[in-house]
Amino acid sequence: MPVYEYHCDECGHSFSHLARTLSDKAKTCPECGKSRIQKQFSTFGISLSKGHTDPCFQGNCSTSACPTGTCPLE
Repeated sequence: MPVYEYHCDECGHSFSHLARTLSDKAKTCPECGKSRIQKQFSTFGISLSKGHTDPCFQGNCSTSACPTGTCPLE
C-alpha cells in the first residue's frame, strides 16, 4: 500500500496518508480540517529480502549487469 505525502495550503501542515485502495485519497488536513490540500512529489523506499540475488542491489554490479545499462550505484 502506498503512502502519499500531502501539504495543506490553509495551515501549512504536511502529512502522510496510507492509501488502502487506488481511489483512497486524503480529503482534509488532519491539523485544521480544511480541504485545501495538495499531493506532494516525494521519494520512496524499498526493502529487499536477505536472499535477494540481483547484483545491482548487492552493490557489486557492473554496467553490463544492470538492465537499464547504467548502474544506479556508481
